[in-house]
Amino acid sequence: MDTAALIVVIGVAFFFTYTNGFHDSANAIATSVSTRALTPRAALAMAAVMNLAGAFLGSGVAQTVSKGLIETPHGSQGMTILFGGLVGAIVWNLTTWYFGLPSSSSHALFGGLVGAALAGGTGVIWHGVVDKVIIPMILSPIVGLLAGYLVMLGILWLFRRANPHRAKRNFRVAQTASAAAMALAHGLQDAQKTMGVVVMALVISGHQTGNSIPIWVKVSCAAMLSLGTYAGGWRIMRTLGRKIIELDPPQGFAAESTAATIMYITSYVYKAPISTTHVITSAIMGVGATKRVRAVRWGVAKNIVLGWFITMPAAGLVAAAVYGVTWAIVG
Repeated sequence: MDTAALIVVIGVAFFFTYTNGFHDSANAIATSVSTRALTPRAALAMAAVMNLAGAFLGSGVAQTVSKGLIETPHGSQGMTILFGGLVGAIVWNLTTWYFGLPSSSSHALFGGLVGAALAGGTGVIWHGVVDKVIIPMILSPIVGLLAGYLVMLGILWLFRRANPHRAKRNFRVAQTASAAAMALAHGLQDAQKTMGVVVMALVISGHQTGNSIPIWVKVSCAAMLSLGTYAGGWRIMRTLGRKIIELDPPQGFAAESTAATIMYITSYVYKAPISTTHVITSAIMGVGATKRVRAVRWGVAKNIVLGWFITMPAAGLVAAAVYGVTWAIVG
């Protein structure tokens, strides 16, 4: 196996993780920044550190990505499939970042891998795609929406007699903890997805047997995600923090706490690679709906949800095209 091909694929995987970081940094901190609980730079620094820590908290999601979505391809064709899948995901990340659309980096990666695998004649583990990607993709936003709504109702009831100004000040402080929990969960989920791809590349190239994750892979993926997070994704941050609904500190705390809890459960209990974007966005919608249903800008929400549904096929088509061109050159 050409070592140069392995180096290229791992390099592209690291770049995908970097784009994942700045694309999804808004997931962890947009609500805290929009409510002025944290300054933008302080929020980004905190998120970068917590992303780094979260990457070391588990490996279940990485195992799902490395062996549960596509059959492990072989040889140069296998490396080309991984290359195509990663490039497809990167192109979609950059496109949606440009338009400020909070789409899922995770589903861009899954769509890219499936699209490149189909183009290369490699088997797709469809039951794994359905069980670990499609079903969570549908259920997690619904759960986020309903849970965010109920959590916010609970907060409103518990603090119904509290002084509004004092309550908002206290929740602004509490948001530091909820934002940190969200960033930790983001590292737990998203760094592991790239770890799974790098492990596949090592297996294909013959540099590793089995699906264990070497420590250097964990450190590298975590570091690239943190660097990308610190770079910041201001376009998407404005969409999440302001365009869906104007959040106050109690709402921001409710949305972050809800999303983080869902992500921890899916990571540890189901080992399902869910989208942090889907969960936090739907939680914000649910929290906002407690004020009044029309307070949520549903037109913006509709565009975001449409983007979710086209993410996998769009990234898959780009990945298939990249695979075809690349294989024609190197095959």
